[in-house]
Amino acid sequence: MNDQIFVIGGGPAGLAAALPLAQAGSQPVVIEQSDKVGGMARTECYKGFRFDMGGHRFFSTHEEVVRFWQEILGKEFLTRPRLSRIYYKKRFFHYPLRPLNVLRHLGPIESILIFVSYLYAQCFPYRHEETFEQWVTNRFGRRLFETFFRRYTEKVWGISCAELKAEWAAQRIKDLSLKTALLNMLWKRKGTIRTLIEEFSYPRLGPGMMWNAVRERIEEYGGTLRLNSCLAELCHDGARVHSLVLNTSSGPERLSVSHVISSMPVTELVRKLTPSPPPDVLAATYRLHYRDFLTVCLIVKKAHLFPDNWIYIHEPSVKVGRVQNFKNWSPDMVPDQTKSSLGLEYFCQEGDDLWRLSDKDLIALGIRESAEMGLLVPDDVEDGCVYRMPKAYPIYDSTYRESWETIKQYLARFSNVHTIGRNGLHRYDNQDHAMLTGMQAAEDVIRGQRQTSWSHAGAREYLEEVKEIRT
Repeated sequence: MNDQIFVIGGGPAGLAAALPLAQAGSQPVVIEQSDKVGGMARTECYKGFRFDMGGHRFFSTHEEVVRFWQEILGKEFLTRPRLSRIYYKKRFFHYPLRPLNVLRHLGPIESILIFVSYLYAQCFPYRHEETFEQWVTNRFGRRLFETFFRRYTEKVWGISCAELKAEWAAQRIKDLSLKTALLNMLWKRKGTIRTLIEEFSYPRLGPGMMWNAVRERIEEYGGTLRLNSCLAELCHDGARVHSLVLNTSSGPERLSVSHVISSMPVTELVRKLTPSPPPDVLAATYRLHYRDFLTVCLIVKKAHLFPDNWIYIHEPSVKVGRVQNFKNWSPDMVPDQTKSSLGLEYFCQEGDDLWRLSDKDLIALGIRESAEMGLLVPDDVEDGCVYRMPKAYPIYDSTYRESWETIKQYLARFSNVHTIGRNGLHRYDNQDHAMLTGMQAAEDVIRGQRQTSWSHAGAREYLEEVKEIRT
């Protein structure tokens, strides 16, 4: 194959598309605007300490993804036990919720009220589950929804649970309910659903280890990666994209195109089309919204802080939403075993007050809130840094579905444009599902067919569960 194929975005979706293309001899060019690959799954390094941009477990029910990972890293994978808890009202609750643990921390009266609320929801459920609030209330009851779901969810997404669409819950926490939690605690049935995996694989030096290795493999097969390059224009004739313009350190560069596979935010992709799309399509791009986050990384002079891989922070008195304990993901994330490292994740909007705080003020905020929750002693914090991640989470708000359909129908007219991954499909998936959409796009290009990853995205949802067959 001699076609000039461009892959926009060097994250899991883009690299998973580029590798099979390179192996097929097409010599793809990967365009990445940052100085490293991995996207949200990259690993940052500060003074020898490694930090995820969020925690990235390597778990999948899809054999082709697991095979891809194993072929790239093999023995560099660690098998890690999962421990995650919820911090709420100065107490730690196991997640997934365990009824006896909830009973012990909330007390018998509140637990009875929660159970009564659950029974009421079973007798009088919402008939139509349009929102996250309705979906969760039907499965857990109003009182448990208010206790363990509303605050954290609204902290993450920045919108009301009455506006967040039910698709998010159906995609991410399918089959999780109070009933299944009770049954799994009391009776290990044949075919029990073990929702939210209890262990996962993880690269010894973080997820960036995987994506750097994939980059090397792509280059070995003749592909090219162009870092610090930004897409400026996609030029088309109404049916095909025929060229693109890159902004590089040496100035604009125009290149001929045979195919484009894009994992960049679909809103930005559409706005870069020349000639511009119709007004209704452009308007739809401004109705698709994203949630951003930043990570405050702290280096702590303690060998052990707490046993969790990560903690969900439901406590409304602090702004932090989640805390990662990277040494518990892999000991090699920390160069000095007498120390630990934390990543405090703050969900925000690019340009808001939190986003615009200086790194110094954010580090001070992270230390203060960690101490307030009893996770560390301020004097033990040796150093810190901050990483910002724009457009991290596509938001499933009240307008997204109609807007996405408008954009999708417009892009469908282009025979050689394929959108993939979390931002290319405006779908809140994990890296294994993003990889699947990239692999599918590569297959479409090799076979000379139009994009099929839109239907692929809906048919193969991300599910964090496995069937555990007991005999």
